[in-house]
Amino acid sequence: MFFATNLLLLAATAFKAEAQDATEIIRKADEKARGKTSYTELTIQVIRPTWKREMSLKTWSKGDKLALIYITAPAKDKGTVSLKRDKEVWNWMPSIERTIKLPPSMMMQSWMGTDFTNDDLVKESSIVNDYTHTLAGDTMIEGRNCYKIMLKPKPDAAVVWGKVISYIDKKDYMQMRLEQYDEDGFLVNIMSGSEVKMLGGKLLPSRMEMIPVEKPGQKTVMIYNTMKFDEPYDDTFFTVQNMNRIK
Repeated sequence: MFFATNLLLLAATAFKAEAQDATEIIRKADEKARGKTSYTELTIQVIRPTWKREMSLKTWSKGDKLALIYITAPAKDKGTVSLKRDKEVWNWMPSIERTIKLPPSMMMQSWMGTDFTNDDLVKESSIVNDYTHTLAGDTMIEGRNCYKIMLKPKPDAAVVWGKVISYIDKKDYMQMRLEQYDEDGFLVNIMSGSEVKMLGGKLLPSRMEMIPVEKPGQKTVMIYNTMKFDEPYDDTFFTVQNMNRIK
């Protein structure tokens, strides 16, 4: 009986340690990509079977609750701003000079015609806090040895995915691939990273592709041109009142 009890305790301890390790890996990757604050200049390419368009953006973030996205090109979209404060999201539309607050029902709609949703761009849901994490093996991606981590949503989490699989580089804690599955277990989207380089003093993928698996010839590419981390931003920068002042 003593021997059997010890085996159960050892198994429980090992399971707990594995869960903690997986969560810590996810946390490190998230913190590396986000920093305390971040500033990014990037290009987004929306690719479809018969056409392609391109946007230029500036983004600012502070922690996981404050984020602001400003479109600098093309001319017809220039000045459009998306703001996230905690779980509330607004869009400033310069063409009509109006600020629109997005209801929760719009979070899964396409952002600016891309394959990213409003939720993806403003990170309403937290990959760290809204999921449980389990190590599910190792794999090689872009020549890098990566952890494979299974993410299952917590019962009270306001997320849409039935599960997520994240592949994180073991050496530098870069997320190299992310797979999103629906509630029935079918793969919906693949996001993959490549062209690793130094950005803001950190080694990170400079190119991310979001590919909807059931839409051949369709994808959205994000190319990171400039990144800065941990510069001071006051919370008042991330306000509705400031949206139409961003340049």
